Amino acid sequence: MPVLSRFVKPGDRVDVSRIRKNDSMDVTQYHTRVFDIVSDDELKINMPMEGSRLVLLSMGQEYELCFFTSAGLFQCYAVVKDRYKSNNVVVATVELTSGLRKFQRREYYRLNTILDMKCTAINAEQELQFDNHVEFFGTDFVMKDGVIVDISGGGVRFVTKTFYEKDTKIYFSFSLNIGNKPMQFNTLGVVLSSRQLPDRPGEYENRVQFINMLADERETIIKYIFEEERKIRRKEMGE
Repeated sequence: MPVLSRFVKPGDRVDVSRIRKNDSMDVTQYHTRVFDIVSDDELKINMPMEGSRLVLLSMGQEYELCFFTSAGLFQCYAVVKDRYKSNNVVVATVELTSGLRKFQRREYYRLNTILDMKCTAINAEQELQFDNHVEFFGTDFVMKDGVIVDISGGGVRFVTKTFYEKDTKIYFSFSLNIGNKPMQFNTLGVVLSSRQLPDRPGEYENRVQFINMLADERETIIKYIFEEERKIRRKEMGE
């Protein structure tokens, strides 16, 4: 089992979610940072902010913590034992109530899903425009419909009626429902493979790897995968 002090460091981002029993609905999640590591069973975190408002984590309340570290994503449960101010920073001391668990290569974990998308192949000039944050590619820029059937932090697998040669650069757009709000992604990818689906003439399964994706966007996709898998686990456990 991973040891807290070995992988989690002061300054690492941590997402904090209040645990609800017998409730599969989305819960409020707060973003904050690790303040200090006390031991392998105890750490201190900055009290999270929601906009300009300080969020006071409840004493004695158990929370789910998700750490974003240089070694990957780690998850555990912890209860708030103390709250205090240190050099004008409000800190919560939390004690682990479960072991630390690593999400093995979460960025490559593929979540099966069904998501509408639009895509098109692009040339080198259009790719340069995208890299320079030009929003529109011209009147001949036609997006075609597709369906994403799985997604990871590294790329997507989707079905279209278009065959793409390997190494073709793709511009595509899709939306993820995060916190009950749709978030739009417009990104580039490179085709790893494209094959016709058995018994479905004219339809092709494409595997595409993200390229030049912003770190914040990739982190958001990983977070979405994490949240969706957590919903699945709750349903399986009958919560």
